[in-house]
Amino acid sequence: MADDKEPFEALTATAEQTAEQITKQAQGAMENYFGWLQKTMSALPWSNTNLNRILLSHATQNVTATFAFVQKLSQAKSFQDVVKIQTEFMNAQLNSFNDQAKIIGEIYTKAATAVAKTPFDMSD
Repeated sequence: MADDKEPFEALTATAEQTAEQITKQAQGAMENYFGWLQKTMSALPWSNTNLNRILLSHATQNVTATFAFVQKLSQAKSFQDVVKIQTEFMNAQLNSFNDQAKIIGEIYTKAATAVAKTPFDMSD
């Protein structure tokens, strides 16, 4: 029986090393993405607005949640764990999406209301 465990343990160790390497690479990619996103958002005409800060915050939350999901998924011990982790992630992301859409919708509504209330200059 001991011989049967050795290949499995070796495979598990290799999988753990691979997961660690992927995690490090993903962290680097995420840092690069956030740097790029901040530079891109700051170059936009509305860069110094509440909307920009909120969009950047939402993007950061979404990418961070996805990264945490992948890390958690890599530690799953069974198919049942995978299903549970996936279900929790999807529920959390749907709730987050609803909250984010509500906030952005409120910002757009306020902006549209402000524009509608602004009197047009009718003088020549």
